[in-house]
Amino acid sequence: MAERLRALVLCAGFGTRLRPLTLAVAKPLVPICGQPVLVRTLDTLRRAGCELAAINLHHLGTQLRDRLGETFGTLPLLYAEEPEILGTLGALLPLRAKMRDTTAILLLNGDALCDWPWTRLLASHRRSGSRATMLLHKTASPAAYGGGVGVDGEGRVVQLRTAEPVGEVRRRFVFAGAHVLDPSLLDALPPGPSDIIADLYVPMLAAGAHIHSMTTGRPWHDVGTPARYRDAALDWARGNLPRRLWRGAWRGEGSEVAAGAMAHGVVLERDSRVEAGAVVTDSLLLPGAVVGADSRVRASIIGPGVSLPRGSHLEERLVHNAVAGYKAPAGASVIGNLLYVPT
Repeated sequence: MAERLRALVLCAGFGTRLRPLTLAVAKPLVPICGQPVLVRTLDTLRRAGCELAAINLHHLGTQLRDRLGETFGTLPLLYAEEPEILGTLGALLPLRAKMRDTTAILLLNGDALCDWPWTRLLASHRRSGSRATMLLHKTASPAAYGGGVGVDGEGRVVQLRTAEPVGEVRRRFVFAGAHVLDPSLLDALPPGPSDIIADLYVPMLAAGAHIHSMTTGRPWHDVGTPARYRDAALDWARGNLPRRLWRGAWRGEGSEVAAGAMAHGVVLERDSRVEAGAVVTDSLLLPGAVVGADSRVRASIIGPGVSLPRGSHLEERLVHNAVAGYKAPAGASVIGNLLYVPT
């Protein structure tokens, strides 16, 4: 049977953990080597033959409409405004009519970066006979992501979050941000805001239903925090080269590394610049950022349009232009017109 595939990309969050970057830019639009995270996801959906991609909107939602328009290449886009955030399951409520006439629904996180294995995931879902499949990552650390998803020896999901396991947990893997759902599950949506784990999967497991999982080893990142965003950009730039061996720099249009400067393991987005005598390592420079002469910067993010003063010494910081009314988190400092936030 030929797949008729439609997708919902969840983009209605506030981007709280990635602030202050997301005070002015919607999180799915933060750049990864010249392309927003969401654009990279939509490109994989288009190539997989997806018929329609819906995008739910809340915080800075008009930015997504303005950036993407009504189609992405041959892929039609549908926007679902959420004046009240409906949650990871409730987001499907206003889209039920558009999602019913399909063989499978992809539900995925808009802040996840991956070369998504859609063909293999859909085939695994079909073989399992399950009405729901979760994509899990083989090597990401469950301890760093809330303990992960517990699966049995056959790849069945048996524990989610702190719910009681419904079978023997043989392995734990990190959820990679994508589900495959049978359209019949649309009939199980509760009214109002709801969460796919608490309001669908946990009751399904308790009732004896089978939730399938598939693992992938493809590069994957959750770009939800500054440190994870920085690492995602750097890993995407280096490709298959081991991190310890990558000493290069990915350079976007108009970016510049001055003579006498050094940029090793660095992503320079468009129009960013490293001035003479500066040494920048393992860092991300966002559009228009400038690292002043003779500075030393390591494992940091220099925010859009920031001009880092000459002679700065910086490690594991996000530097952003000060934003009126923004309450800086613990450990942050404001020097002049710049905000320095620990990553």
